[in-house]
Amino acid sequence: MAEKRKKLSKGDIVRAFWRWTFFSHANYNYERLEATGLVFAYKHIIKKLYGDDEEAYIVAIKRHMQFFNTEPHVGGIIPGIVLAMEEERANGEPVTDEAINGVKTGLMGPFAGIGDTLWQGTLTPILLAFGISIGSQGNLLGPLVYTLLMFGIMFPVAYLCWMKGYELGKDGIEKILGGNQIKMIITGASCMGAIVLGALSAQFVSVKSPAVIVLGALQMEVQTAVFDKLFLGILPLAVTLLTLYMLKNRQMKATTVMGILIIIGAVGGALGIL
Repeated sequence: MAEKRKKLSKGDIVRAFWRWTFFSHANYNYERLEATGLVFAYKHIIKKLYGDDEEAYIVAIKRHMQFFNTEPHVGGIIPGIVLAMEEERANGEPVTDEAINGVKTGLMGPFAGIGDTLWQGTLTPILLAFGISIGSQGNLLGPLVYTLLMFGIMFPVAYLCWMKGYELGKDGIEKILGGNQIKMIITGASCMGAIVLGALSAQFVSVKSPAVIVLGALQMEVQTAVFDKLFLGILPLAVTLLTLYMLKNRQMKATTVMGILIIIGAVGGALGIL
């Protein structure tokens, strides 16, 4: 008689998704990063697929204790793909340890780039703009609106990526990596993020010069007569670009950058030029 095929239910897959969503970084460490979170998410999956073979069970756990790190929401497509591969392996298909770990290590970088760009570089600044705009008026709904919008967008996208990964399985890798889709997504999201950050800088970075140039009977305000005529908002832009340069190019710590900006403000204020 043919051996009964092992099949993951939708409940198994969804349960793994929620475990990954809430615990992917629960034991985040420099040796394995998200590996222990992934093993915890797969705990019941591994037991269901390999629980009747102790050696295969141990090998599966060790297989997923290898270094793994990606953006957990968009990058959730990778554990979804691996779930399908584990299911095939448990049913006797020629899916090797190297194939599974190759998928994880090969995809975790590209999807980390997409996820980080979308969340940190695009979505978070946009939603913060909404929340800050409301909260700056003294309305307590500001942080609530930000939180609800973030989770309202994050969870559906993460769930869709996870389920799509399982649906695609190992055969979907070529579809994901084919063409310039990943590059186009990253480029578009980066452009959107830059536009949003520029708008936020113009709205929330406030730097003005109260200095006045006196030429005989003529008094000329530096801010309105010089800076605003040359480039409206040039001082906030200069401070923003200086901050970006120190953080990105000089690799300074955020606290160091804040200290430098405070010193610039204090000195400029004492001299009456800022």
